[in-house]
Amino acid sequence: MNQDLVEYRFGDARRGVLSTTRRTTMSTPLGVIVGAFEELEKLLNCGSNSELRLDTFCDASSLVSVLFSSLGLAFKFAELEYVSKVKNLVQASKTYETLHEILDRDIANGNVKTSGSNSRNLRRVRQGLDLIRALFEQFLATNDYSLKEAATAAYAQVCAPYHSWTVRTAVYAGMCTLPSRDQLLLRLNETDKSAEKKMKRYIDASVPVIQYIDKLYISRNINLDW
Repeated sequence: MNQDLVEYRFGDARRGVLSTTRRTTMSTPLGVIVGAFEELEKLLNCGSNSELRLDTFCDASSLVSVLFSSLGLAFKFAELEYVSKVKNLVQASKTYETLHEILDRDIANGNVKTSGSNSRNLRRVRQGLDLIRALFEQFLATNDYSLKEAATAAYAQVCAPYHSWTVRTAVYAGMCTLPSRDQLLLRLNETDKSAEKKMKRYIDASVPVIQYIDKLYISRNINLDW
């Protein structure tokens, strides 16, 4: 297990809080998130027939909410939607063991794309993880003091195609409230150097998880344009 993660466990997933975290001086919110997703990646690499447990996925995904809150008002809508969908999946994990199961049940019930369905909630959480991935890629590609360009590009790539005009307008208008690059690093308790390493690790670890989720839909002939 990597040094940043050390040890984490979700004790009360309903509230999305860490119940036990033995931290070292190198442990930061971003480090804990990276460690959790590297553990997910390892689980997926255990074999071609590996099925990701829903509760394990929720434990890791719940940690990501701190990144949205660090971005302020511009991503408040994304934060609220993300947190809500993760909480719904946490509740579903009391009934269903794996991500496969929630999709198969919704397919049987004919409500995959219905608002509030577990399959739709999973799709939205997946988009949230991908939004952070895209933001980190944009962050690493520029040294601009402002995050506006990086955040705008990430949002346009991942979420804008699925949001209404009203939501898109509100998000773009709120980009001026984003913290500066230095302010974000301060909120995450990172330096440029440490953040660069951890953001790259998150990108590398999250992409297989995102691809795994996409394949669940594609293998069931469910398109991804929603």
